Amino acid sequence: MIAPELAAKIRRIDISTRKAVREAVAGRWHSAFKGRGMEFEEVRPYVPGDEVRTIDWNVSARTGEPHVKVFREERELSIVLAVDLSGSLQYGTRGRLKRELAAELAAILAFSAVSNNDKVGLLLFTDRVEKWVPPRRGRGHVLRLIRELLAFEPVGRGTNLGGAIDELARALHRPSVLFVVSDFLDRGWEQPIARTGLRHDVIPVVVEDCAERQLPKAGIVAFTDPETGATRLVDTSSRAVRRHFESAAAAASEARDRALSRTQMEAVRVDTDCADLVEPIVACLRRREERRGR
Repeated sequence: MIAPELAAKIRRIDISTRKAVREAVAGRWHSAFKGRGMEFEEVRPYVPGDEVRTIDWNVSARTGEPHVKVFREERELSIVLAVDLSGSLQYGTRGRLKRELAAELAAILAFSAVSNNDKVGLLLFTDRVEKWVPPRRGRGHVLRLIRELLAFEPVGRGTNLGGAIDELARALHRPSVLFVVSDFLDRGWEQPIARTGLRHDVIPVVVEDCAERQLPKAGIVAFTDPETGATRLVDTSSRAVRRHFESAAAAASEARDRALSRTQMEAVRVDTDCADLVEPIVACLRRREERRGR
């Protein structure tokens, strides 16, 4: 049984996401991702303009006329959503938590995949792998993934992004497209992601909240670390304290961006106050489509 509130959230995401995918994403999804390879389809007579390299010399010799081999891209793809459920995702100041933002983004990606008849799977992680749902097709499967994203209660509160990526790489037996949805507030993930990117197509999706970059002036406030539970009183009325916070937040963000840059993976960045979640995904697909065309 699903609680009415959860059922309402699933239905809202289902309706809004499917409409967004149909109108904006579906047309670019197919061309943005390569298939696993080229599959032989047929042999046909040569026509001017065909690549000489595709001539089937055996058939040409047998028939006395030039024939070419025709190939088509093998389109069966497995899309895997690796979603961070650590304590820091239970934060948000713009009407939604980062976890809710991650769920909505994952839903858009999942519906985009099944609309193209691709399989989609889900890995939920904190400082451990919490749940693994192997890739499958179908709208019913996507609705199950959305339910897991919204309702699953993780055991861990910390983050081990690198460990989760390594576990996922071991579980996948064929090249896949991996969307890693996280705030990337962790260390040690750069090498595992880069290593996994040698075999799989890895796309980092960074979820953020603007309050993580700037401390409000609100007097003495008790701050609790969502992953360790440690609490500390902070005088937010102090200009020096606010400047120190902003400086530390900027340094952490720059370090994360440098690490992503070293992996040579183009990240999608989305904030909790983003009104249109489809636009960043469409922009990513457009850039990939353009690069593939070149």
